[in-house]
Amino acid sequence: MANIREEIAQRFGTEVASDEKLLAECAFLDYYLLIASNQLYNRPKNLRNVWNHARGSPVEMGAATISLGPASRAREARRFTLDSLAGVRAQIKRDLEKGSGSAQRKTQVRSLASGVASINRNKMPFAFSRNMAQRVPVPDVQVKMELDMVTIPADQGPSAAGPSKVTFKGPQNDVASQKKRAYRYMFEKTRERGQILDLRIEEMAELEEVFVVGRITHELESPKLTEATLTLETSRKLSDNSGARISVRFDPALKIKGGAQGAGGLGLFPGAIVALKGQNGGAGWFSATEILALPLLTTSPSMKPSPDDDSFSMYIASGPFTPDTDLEYKPWNLFTQAARRAKPDVLVLIGPFVDTLHPLITAGEVDETPLDLFQRVFLEPLRDFLSWSPGSIAVLIPSVRDLISSHAVYPQAEFRKSVIKSDPRIRLVPNPCTFSVNGITFGATSIDVLFHLRKEEVIKRGQEVDSILPVFPEDSGSDPFGNACRHLLQQRSFYPIFPVPLDLMTEVNLDMTHSDGLKLDADVEDVAPSVLILPSRYRQFCKTVHTTMTINPSTLVKGVYSTINVSASSSGMTLKERLKAEVVKMEE
Repeated sequence: MANIREEIAQRFGTEVASDEKLLAECAFLDYYLLIASNQLYNRPKNLRNVWNHARGSPVEMGAATISLGPASRAREARRFTLDSLAGVRAQIKRDLEKGSGSAQRKTQVRSLASGVASINRNKMPFAFSRNMAQRVPVPDVQVKMELDMVTIPADQGPSAAGPSKVTFKGPQNDVASQKKRAYRYMFEKTRERGQILDLRIEEMAELEEVFVVGRITHELESPKLTEATLTLETSRKLSDNSGARISVRFDPALKIKGGAQGAGGLGLFPGAIVALKGQNGGAGWFSATEILALPLLTTSPSMKPSPDDDSFSMYIASGPFTPDTDLEYKPWNLFTQAARRAKPDVLVLIGPFVDTLHPLITAGEVDETPLDLFQRVFLEPLRDFLSWSPGSIAVLIPSVRDLISSHAVYPQAEFRKSVIKSDPRIRLVPNPCTFSVNGITFGATSIDVLFHLRKEEVIKRGQEVDSILPVFPEDSGSDPFGNACRHLLQQRSFYPIFPVPLDLMTEVNLDMTHSDGLKLDADVEDVAPSVLILPSRYRQFCKTVHTTMTINPSTLVKGVYSTINVSASSSGMTLKERLKAEVVKMEE
């Protein structure tokens, strides 16, 4: 220890040699600089060389410098203290980090920055300089640096490079990449941090296939829906973008899951609620790999056999009831004659009765009010029929084109009772409506929804997956009108289109805030009507879709109406076996 104190006193003065902690710090740094100087600075260097060179100026440490403080602190900086040596120690650590090329040098860095430990004499075979290299080993001295883990490699000189069997490729080492990695820290902003966290979620979401449910829309600039203009709009509650619309791109290998067997695709139209499976393609579009057909309304529950005779017959007629050339209502007169002969239990009459679009009415060539015309042409013959068949009833469904209705929006309220003068045998129902006769449910509307659907529909073809087998053989997925009726059962709405086609807005003044009135399962939730009456300008038909009998009675002005006969219920008999529907052509 006396030799150590003498060496330190010669180099730095007795003040340093008399301070045990300072003595240990100087001894360590002097030793460490001596051993590592060739690797760090390419020339021998010890603590005295560094300090004598500085003498109050910035201390040179290789390619960098250590500032010992401003001029006002120069005198204090010239004194050896633990605080003044802190900068030297820190710079040595930085130089080691910059110049380290092996795991052993990184070990030296960790050792230099570690906590209090002791110098192990067995790992320090020589003292502080080459002049003291042959002296006795350094005794145990407590220092603030840990040398137990330090291994100073022997200077074996450079080795010749040889061929390698491995191919190494690391991060880009250009200036821009290095600058990006050496970013300025402690400048994070809360908003930027949140954006990066969101971006991480979005990046992972793009890797996963997800299910989305939304409404088919299209850009308003386009008059008709096409695959190029198709967008998806979800609700503000389910969406993370406040219900904003997003473009949909369909995968070339698109699958249609749960659709009707044989359809080979699925019809899409504005307002349709769809379920898609796919990935987020980016900030502005969704990549759909699969369309999931919505489940159909369930079958009407089977009824127990009635002890009474629950059979009945029904005639269905839809307006217009007179041609555009006159207001004689000849088709209506022929129909009432046929009804008087058959005496059906139920007459279902669907408007328009007094059509606001009739050319003679729009031209004002009428000598009586619309209500007087209705009561003369319709009400009087209807009462005559009910008198002829006292056990029958009549059901009147209005049209938004009816002049006798005070409600010209859709869904539409029923006629006022003053129109029929409170006849209990004439039942007034809204448009659309659901009603039941002897336990069998019916759904009906006067809007030509089939025409509107077919006009706006875009068929998206795809591979059928898990297709729904038909309950009855005649229910073919390749039938376009059957699929149009299927849309109503899947969408659970008498009018699932939104918005109304521009060129058909005169036919439907849609009020979406009262769309509860459009529900197809209004009578019993999630249960389909047994019979669906959908008058259309298309050719008349009667067909079964899933388990629902769908009927297009066409219009009476074309000389066509429909009949339904329901036989009495019996044990083991299905509704389809009981129900028989036909389309009848009137004879003049």
